[in-house]
Amino acid sequence: MTADLEPQRTSLDVEEIRSQLITWLQGKVSDGNAMISDFRRPSGSGMSSETLLFSATWETEQGQQHSNLVARLAPTDQDIPVFPSYNLSLQVEAMRLVETQTKIPVPRTLWLEEATNVLGVPFFVMEQIIGRVPADIPPYVFGGWLLDAEKEERSALERSAVNIIAEISQINLSEIDTSFLEFETTGETPLERHFSNQMNYYSWVVGDQRQHPVIEAATVWLKNNWPDESETVLSWGDARIGNIMFGMNTFQPTAVLDWEMAGLAPVEVDLGWMIFLHKFFQNIAEEFEFDGMPQFMNSEKVSTYFTEITGKIPEDLLWFEIYAGMRHAIIMSRINDRSVHFGEAEWTDDVDSAIPHRNLLWSMMSGS
Repeated sequence: MTADLEPQRTSLDVEEIRSQLITWLQGKVSDGNAMISDFRRPSGSGMSSETLLFSATWETEQGQQHSNLVARLAPTDQDIPVFPSYNLSLQVEAMRLVETQTKIPVPRTLWLEEATNVLGVPFFVMEQIIGRVPADIPPYVFGGWLLDAEKEERSALERSAVNIIAEISQINLSEIDTSFLEFETTGETPLERHFSNQMNYYSWVVGDQRQHPVIEAATVWLKNNWPDESETVLSWGDARIGNIMFGMNTFQPTAVLDWEMAGLAPVEVDLGWMIFLHKFFQNIAEEFEFDGMPQFMNSEKVSTYFTEITGKIPEDLLWFEIYAGMRHAIIMSRINDRSVHFGEAEWTDDVDSAIPHRNLLWSMMSGS
């Protein structure tokens, strides 16, 4: 697997965006000579939105200001967005909440632009943080700095990642307006509403075009094995090491990224997602006959770290791992829609072939 296989994310013209962004920045900083340089796309990251990196220079009363910045753009409708809606305000509010209530490093957001007449889509701009991220494309289990790390270094990274979820879960929500995190779906509890939100997402993805046997079966399994719900916390939503930036020479976080799936849920939703997303990549590595990292970020380790940090024992982690697998299967179905749109794939009669982890998910449900 190579970076050459990286799928297309958007049809937006980057050079056109650069020109429009300069004009917008000049108005924001009240400097008609403000400029943007080193404008580029990062590689090896997710596909739910467009991320652009650049440097900006402008004059202030205190002198010249120079900042390295990141713009996150909502996807365009014509590019088959991964999610039915893309709430940038939610992301910004979640990041600012975490910034004020914890010691977790999150990038400082500078501007939120919800109007579509600037770049054609809403976007926000935040400070750029220096660091390294375990890559999604090609997955970090195939090679790179994390695979090459010593056992003790990997353990330090695992614990620091679990610590992020632990810290987020300890935010006292009783005196915070969390309405922006609520799922407007059916259900009497936060987990029930989280689940029904995913079912709505599945219906939106497949419409009347297809049904995925593995997703249908996982839905039934999850309903028949519903867990006892623990305390409701702020859920990061996309809690995985691929959304954490680590120091260039350390295995400690320098930035926690991607809050587009934030909401309210038991902490096990995030723990299960973190465990499963590594299991997903490890499964791919083994199918290609790579060793990968079989002992990394497994259920026992994650549960032990979380208990050591918080004093609380995660409950029903298998349920939450299967829930993560079902949710990720829906995302993979939508990503295949995108690939078909860009001429990189096609649908076959075996619709579950678009879900790389379908056999893993079946085996988890069967207990094998």
